[in-house]
Amino acid sequence: MAFISSAGVSTPDAAHDEFAGREQLRASSAEFRKDVIEVTDGVFVAVGYSASNVTLIQGEGGSIIVDTAANPVDAAAIIEAFGDRMVRPVRAIVYTHNHPDHSGGASVFAGNDSPEIHSHQILVDSAAEFGRGQRDGGDAFGTTLPDELFINAGTQLEYGRVTPHTREGFLPPNRTFNGEEETIEIAGVGMQFIHTPGESAENIAVWIPRKGVLLPGDDFYKSYPNLSPLRGLRLRSPEKWIASLEKMIPLNAQYLVQGHMRPILGEDSVRQALTLYRDGIKSVLDQTFAGIKRGMRPDELVQEVKLSPELAQSPYLQEYYGSVAWTVRGIYADYVGWFDGNATNIFPLPPVERARKMLDLAGGADEMLARAREAIEAREFQWAAELADHVLVVDTDNLDAKGLKAKALTELGERQVNATARNYYLTSAQFLLKG
Repeated sequence: MAFISSAGVSTPDAAHDEFAGREQLRASSAEFRKDVIEVTDGVFVAVGYSASNVTLIQGEGGSIIVDTAANPVDAAAIIEAFGDRMVRPVRAIVYTHNHPDHSGGASVFAGNDSPEIHSHQILVDSAAEFGRGQRDGGDAFGTTLPDELFINAGTQLEYGRVTPHTREGFLPPNRTFNGEEETIEIAGVGMQFIHTPGESAENIAVWIPRKGVLLPGDDFYKSYPNLSPLRGLRLRSPEKWIASLEKMIPLNAQYLVQGHMRPILGEDSVRQALTLYRDGIKSVLDQTFAGIKRGMRPDELVQEVKLSPELAQSPYLQEYYGSVAWTVRGIYADYVGWFDGNATNIFPLPPVERARKMLDLAGGADEMLARAREAIEAREFQWAAELADHVLVVDTDNLDAKGLKAKALTELGERQVNATARNYYLTSAQFLLKG
């Protein structure tokens, strides 16, 4: 069996099966196949019709909708798929959190029904997430990739590739709660809203005790969690995420209806999934803290901090979306800051000056690019990209350097099990080649 590192890149020992990560990622797309699944009596979930799932709960004299898809077009398709299982009026809409893929189609579900729209108050009060923004063509969701290169976006089959995520269908909540939880009855269905910060600060879990159904929002999906997103967001607190999972585990839910991917059925399976998820986050957090206390730097930590064999083999902790290595780096930066303890890095040389000195050492740009070609031939794609970067920092229009870096990034991307890394590598390569 091939060994795939935590970064998703094949090691030399796996040269005979170096694309295993890509094929594993491709197989994971089965999680997103279109389906309306009857979870239990009166609870249905539409999977694969949008970037996130939409759950229908049948109530007395109407319906309850939990999350509303990414946009009005997807919402309309889901209503059609639900068919006569969705009875109007829609009595209530519940947002588990504010991400646009979960909240963009509410107006279509509401129609003329004037439903209550529920969320945590933090959803109303919080500002939009502040991201790094796009640069050098990199796109973690692969929206611009040609179809033949795109596999999926980690927790969804497509992210705005067919129908864009929009706020066009968002409806503001008119029923919010503060604090830890709220118990409510809607259309004869008793449910509990539990504040469970994790992937977002406002996330709530929806618990329906009489049916044994738990909807965790984005606090659980079938991938190692995206605690420190590649696209550039603040670290999502591991401690809070762990605490939220520990609120959910004792509920002994029989059905876990994720915000992405297919539901998990059976009390033992649900408990195991939530417990492994909790343990996967806690293990990385504890190992990272222990390494920091020993004075380890981020580059050293990512080589040491790993999931145990049991956790690494779990289907719920494959690194399709989040990454152990990125989590380690995010924890380091969030808890002890940018400085890694090496005095050389207090005031490092500017990138252009450093690159010029490296080119001088190599004997010029042509020699550096010759070494990059050799690295590609030796299948040392990371090294080839780094060598090309020295040239591009000094000469941003160097076509040979662009071509070599694009080749290296493409090779790296094609070996990835992590969808967002794959997409970022390949979109960056496309940008280098096409602008």
